[in-house]
Amino acid sequence: MPVLSQEWREVARREIEPRAARFDREERIPLDWLAELEIWGAVYPEDAGGLGMDMISFGRLNEDIGRACSSVRDLLTVHSMVGRAIHRWGSDEQREEWLPRLAAGRTLAAFCLSEPEAGSDARHGKTTAVRCGDEFLLSGTKAWVTGGQIAAVLLVVAQCDGAPTAFLVEHDPYTIDVAPIRGMLGHRASMLASIRFSECRVPARNLLGRIGSGFSHVASTALDLGRYSVAWGCVGIAQGCLEADVAYAARRRQFGVPLQEHQLIQRMIADTATDLRAARALCVSAGNLRESGHPEAILETCAAKYFASRVACRAATDAVQIHGAAGCVSDAAVQRYYRDAKIMEIIEGSNEMQQIMIARHECARGGMA
Repeated sequence: MPVLSQEWREVARREIEPRAARFDREERIPLDWLAELEIWGAVYPEDAGGLGMDMISFGRLNEDIGRACSSVRDLLTVHSMVGRAIHRWGSDEQREEWLPRLAAGRTLAAFCLSEPEAGSDARHGKTTAVRCGDEFLLSGTKAWVTGGQIAAVLLVVAQCDGAPTAFLVEHDPYTIDVAPIRGMLGHRASMLASIRFSECRVPARNLLGRIGSGFSHVASTALDLGRYSVAWGCVGIAQGCLEADVAYAARRRQFGVPLQEHQLIQRMIADTATDLRAARALCVSAGNLRESGHPEAILETCAAKYFASRVACRAATDAVQIHGAAGCVSDAAVQRYYRDAKIMEIIEGSNEMQQIMIARHECARGGMA
């Protein structure tokens, strides 16, 4: 399936959107189909076989895919997070070994940070890595791992010498137990898993960064890109809701007139359209700052993720309301948007964590623009 940069929206609508309901219902995406999507190297450098997208292009890609199927976008987000962390903090040997494989989509990656008792406070997880000669022995459990059922390489943050440390771990069925997580509220096809490591042997060469830099450097780099990707994915959900609202309100008649002529319906459509424009503008602002290396880029990304996820939730709630019972059936796109949107307020840093970061920043600078 040849893909050019200007064709992403068409590809998402033609190849991904028609399959989204089935993926959601079956809670899985076929590996062979995923391999055909030439999206995995989006932010990977061109010299590693990636597409080398700038931040705005990457954002638009996440919007288009997020509108079509948030689960596919979820897999792309995490895969890109791992690649960005390797590119930023990996050794030359690690970049040469891993980036071409990941960029080509021959190997899918997952990010193992959260634990059953450590979500927002992920830096204090209990998974451990103990040095043993030229290896580390990894033990512990990671939860809510997107793509964990299929990923061949895992970026794992574990406590080593009492400090968060990052490792690249290849899947080993003898020391890694993967338990699928099913029946999630949203993103049901992103193939979540709980992953248990039992003295998993990790070569010392797979240490990513330095001991103690696993959260402050490696994970933070990954999460920052993840927030940006999620923010644009929220814009995609809101865009899908708006299109569904307008189409349904035009064909559905109530009290002798099309639904779109009722003022309360017009209010919901107007609110979604306005919120969507604002969320997209904030994402573009974050993308431009990221592209220029501006010091405000991280906080602008937090604001974009916080605002856009709230917009997606409001848009999806109104979309189900406009569709009524027709929006509550299992194959209705708007009910999937509704479930997926709520997840966006939690992943890659909950909205409460974004609020704390934004508020602290504004208090530190006195609220001055």
